[in-house]
Amino acid sequence: MAVVMKQLDRSEEAIEAIKSFRCRCSKQAQESLDNVLIDLYKKCGRLDEQIELLKRKLRLIYQGEVFNGKPTKTARSHGKKFQVSVKQEISRLLGNLGWAYMQKSNYLTAEVIYRKAQMIDPDANKACNLGLCLIKQGRFDDAGSVLGDVLQGKIPGSEDDKAKNKARELLMEVKAIQPPLELSDIVGLDDEFFNGLELLMNAYAPVRSKRLPIFEEISSFRDQLAC
Repeated sequence: MAVVMKQLDRSEEAIEAIKSFRCRCSKQAQESLDNVLIDLYKKCGRLDEQIELLKRKLRLIYQGEVFNGKPTKTARSHGKKFQVSVKQEISRLLGNLGWAYMQKSNYLTAEVIYRKAQMIDPDANKACNLGLCLIKQGRFDDAGSVLGDVLQGKIPGSEDDKAKNKARELLMEVKAIQPPLELSDIVGLDDEFFNGLELLMNAYAPVRSKRLPIFEEISSFRDQLAC
C-alpha cells in the first residue's frame, strides 16, 4: 500500500501509514518496511529521520540482528531475488547516509562516511559523491585525485557511462577553482556515532592501520576549534 501511495505522490501519507500499521506486520517484513521508509524520507526531505533510521540499521548489522551470522542474505528488487553480502549492505547504507549528510551541508561528516563505504565495498558512484564533498570543502586537489580514479577505471563501476559523465562534470568544477569554504562553514561530527562506526569498520573492513589518516585530520581540526 505504501509503495502505491508513493507512486501516487502521497509520500507523507505513506510514511504515516507505515508507522501506524507496521506493528501488525511480521518480523520478517520489518526490514523491507525500513527500506521503503528510507526512500520516503529521502523523497520528502525528512533528513533527520532518514539519518536516524540508517544509523539504526547499521547498528543492527553490527549487533548481528540482520544477517543472523551469515555472510549473505536474500534481497528482492523489482520482483527479482538476489544475494547481498554484509559488506555490500553496509556500503549501501553508508552511501545513503553520506548523501543525507550532504543534503544538510555537513560535508565533513559525509566525507568520512563515504571514505568508510569505499574501504568496505568501493564503487564509482560513491567515489563521485566523495569528490563532490571534497569540492564543497575547497579541497580541489583531493577531489581531482578521487575523480581521476573513476575516469581511469581504477574503481569498480567506472565503466558505467553515467559515472564517467558525472566524474567529468565534477572535474570541470574543480578546474574552475572555486574559493574554499571558511572554517565556520564546516559542521562538526557526531562523536557517538563515529565511535560506533569505528567498531563496525574493525569488524568488516580490510585490515589496515588502527587509525585512519582522516580521523587524525579531524582530531587536529577539533583541537583547533577547542582553543
